[in-house]
Amino acid sequence: MQKNYIFTKSHEWFDPQTNKVGITAFAIEHIGDVVEVELPEEDEEIDKGDEAGTIESVKTASEIFCPVSGTIVEINEELEDSPELLNESPFDKGWLFKIEPSDAGEFSELMNIDEYSKFCAEEED
Repeated sequence: MQKNYIFTKSHEWFDPQTNKVGITAFAIEHIGDVVEVELPEEDEEIDKGDEAGTIESVKTASEIFCPVSGTIVEINEELEDSPELLNESPFDKGWLFKIEPSDAGEFSELMNIDEYSKFCAEEED
């Protein structure tokens, strides 16, 4: 996991250097084996906190929320045929989509790695 990633309380990560969005290993651990991923459409405009898709696992279906506002510029098409990439590599091959952020000011509303780690530890208690 990269130190520059920032995180939401709903366990999405955002990389401000590549504009990629994904779901954290913490979330994947709780979701279980992923069997299907529904992603947003390219060129779709989306607001921070809006639902951007769904992850279905053998245990549950979980919404994906957008960590920042902007326009979807690319989706990870590999997940259509290989949703297990989320389990195998949530911070690398299992990224979900790329977004062109419309308000970099929103970045400061997200958690850095230390804050996110503490948040996860508190959720486990």
